[in-house]
Amino acid sequence: MMKVALYACISTSVARQDTTNQMRQLRDFSAKQGWQIVKEYRDAASGKRSDRPEFQAMFAAASRREFDLVFFWSLDRLSREGVLETLHHLQRLTNYGVNYKSYTEQYLDSLEMFRDAVIGILATIAKQERVRLSERTIAGLERAKAQGRVGGRPRVICDRTKILKLRQAGKPLGQIAIELKLAKTTVHRIVENSSRCTVR
Repeated sequence: MMKVALYACISTSVARQDTTNQMRQLRDFSAKQGWQIVKEYRDAASGKRSDRPEFQAMFAAASRREFDLVFFWSLDRLSREGVLETLHHLQRLTNYGVNYKSYTEQYLDSLEMFRDAVIGILATIAKQERVRLSERTIAGLERAKAQGRVGGRPRVICDRTKILKLRQAGKPLGQIAIELKLAKTTVHRIVENSSRCTVR
């Protein structure tokens, strides 16, 4: 008998919504298939985050092979983090030896023969998503450069001589840092002759 975990999720931003309808349909379908429901997981949180308590508990149980199949209402109820992250979640289940199935999307079923084709399509979309993200990042950097902005951390401008004089006068590193509005680590590096800041 197939051991099944049911997963339902609703967004907390949607008023008067709960997981009851999702679970009812998942239970009814499972009963018709003769599956044994071993656990039901419900989250009332945004599907755009993977730190949902029940979602994490489900994956922990999957890693222990407590069930054979994760059955969810639709893919966007499992995850709305983007194609790449969603694909990663499905691959994790596969690596654990646990199957997955969508109630509303019949093609999304690792028990069926089209599983590899669907994963291949998702992988292609995920790759395109990564390329678009990379292109947007490059475009953003080029736009910032054209506007005279330089990426990276701002360079620290400090008076090395003044720092060393204050230290020689016996002032603690912390007090020097506060007085000159610098990080204590910066002052320490200068005192240790390993400053990387620009000298006036």
